[in-house]
Amino acid sequence: MNLINKLLGRHPEQNKAKVEIYTWQTCPFCIRAKLLLQWKGVTFTEYKIDGDEAAREKMAQRANGRRSVPQIFINEQHIGGCDDLHELVLQHKLDGLLAESVT
Repeated sequence: MNLINKLLGRHPEQNKAKVEIYTWQTCPFCIRAKLLLQWKGVTFTEYKIDGDEAAREKMAQRANGRRSVPQIFINEQHIGGCDDLHELVLQHKLDGLLAESVT
């Protein structure tokens, strides 16, 4: 199984980062981002902010004013949304971020 994970670029045993994601339940981009994180074996904290304007404002403050969902944070660093997360995969940077411990 470890060989298959390695070939597929999955290293769940290396994921040490604190990952947080703000979502809406029916948002297709949120679902896509969560599926990628789950496929990578990442344990994450999800904040479901459907209709909660106070939670959305808190998210926007953390996300440099961005109010769209999802908004993703790795070790308190704002990553961005779904497209930004997938771009990290294409740039071969996501695994490195996920392997960093919370400081």
